[in-house]
Amino acid sequence: MQTEPGIRKLVIVGGGTAGWIAAAAFARLLGERLEITLVESDAIGTVGVGEATIPQIIRLNSILGFDEHDFVRQTQGTFKLGIEFVGWSAPGSRYLHTFGDTGINLGNVHFHHYWRRHAMAGGKESLWDYSLHQRAADQNRFGKLERVGNTPMTGLAYAYHFDASLYARYLRAYAEKLGVTRQEGTIESVERDGESGDVTAVVLASGERVEGDFFIDCSGFRSLLLGQELGVDYSDWSHWLPCDRAMAVPSERLPDLPPYTRATARTAGWQWRIPLQHRTGNGHVYSSNFISDDEAADTLVANLDTPALDDPRPIRFTTGHRKQFWAHNVVALGLASGFLEPLESTSIHLIQSNVSRLIELFPRSVVREEDRAEYNRRTLAEFAQIRDFLILHYHRTDREDTEFWRYCKHMNVPESLTRKIELFAASGRLGRDVDDLFREASWVQVMLGQGITPADYNPMADRLEATQLGQFMGDVRRLVEKAVSGLPTHADYVAQHCGVAG
Repeated sequence: MQTEPGIRKLVIVGGGTAGWIAAAAFARLLGERLEITLVESDAIGTVGVGEATIPQIIRLNSILGFDEHDFVRQTQGTFKLGIEFVGWSAPGSRYLHTFGDTGINLGNVHFHHYWRRHAMAGGKESLWDYSLHQRAADQNRFGKLERVGNTPMTGLAYAYHFDASLYARYLRAYAEKLGVTRQEGTIESVERDGESGDVTAVVLASGERVEGDFFIDCSGFRSLLLGQELGVDYSDWSHWLPCDRAMAVPSERLPDLPPYTRATARTAGWQWRIPLQHRTGNGHVYSSNFISDDEAADTLVANLDTPALDDPRPIRFTTGHRKQFWAHNVVALGLASGFLEPLESTSIHLIQSNVSRLIELFPRSVVREEDRAEYNRRTLAEFAQIRDFLILHYHRTDREDTEFWRYCKHMNVPESLTRKIELFAASGRLGRDVDDLFREASWVQVMLGQGITPADYNPMADRLEATQLGQFMGDVRRLVEKAVSGLPTHADYVAQHCGVAG
């Protein structure tokens, strides 16, 4: 028989993508034992530029029971095979970080080792010539393909582009159907227990108190509970990730609807392009130490592929994280917990991942230090892994044409990243952490794309005779070409399965 009162009232402070993902997931998985209230104000805007995702979001949608085509339709979404990086390793360079494997792994040896052996023997093809995703992206094709014929070649891995405000609305409707209460209002003060220091209630401008046993802070960069009220400090990573501002602007829809995000290097940062059904999302992420806001806005508008639909909107941030993600009875999610710039579309993933981790460790009766410490340890490790992957794009470059790129090329980087770079450069191997978000194929593509060519390869790739290797490489290319030729265009697929009427 339970004698402890238990944790029954969950209060989520702030809406947007972070707040409504948390509300939806908790309502779906712990709704029977929790009374969930989300407090947000229509008067407070959200950043709302997170329009690109990575494949892990499919798992979240599956847990919530979303119908994929309805989800894409309601969020004006499209499908995404990867991110194209233009001008990062050198002016004019171009490569696609795809979500899938390249070629076919053989005998427990990753395909890139066979490709490297082939190249060292005179082969001229790039790794991407063997990529199903690259060929589909080149031809703006997309379709559901789990496997290529009867072969071991995996099919198309994908994620989504969508309108972040429509996504939050979609999640809200779902969460409210499961019993989540939305409380309109701005928070004026926070009440805490005099003995434990735990948060006990938030007080709205109307004077109404919203009491809770546990609080999730989704208040954006303000970090109202964790940062302001509980005073948890911030670890600043801007010496490694120097971009600290962004300009965002929508433009008209792209006519060919490419199935990938584009990230184009600029003189002091980079520009994103995200194709949606009703418009194109664009932004310029930059360092204010190397370019002015006006110059950044002008650069963005001058490089749009379609006419702008509004004026550029400024966003300011500092890359890094709160030194604790869970303190007392408060966990921060999304921007309230930290920010890693959107270069690899990880913002929504971090929300989703941290919600999943919090549900896994959520206290039944009282908050225990052991659970809190484990949550903080694992969340920090994930932030650090993503940080290193992002730094790789900036640091390993041949660009020295501007002051910004010279800084990035010559800056000191974390030892954890240096080890990975040196190992890959020597032998094509990767010292991935077991729980690393990014798969081996991702690290390989970005290492090669940024100009790191391994000096050697795994000796197990020598088990094929030279003629067998040539046949294998040719077979892979033919399989890729045949599979892609049978796919519809991305625009046709979207129009047929999840297009918005009218």
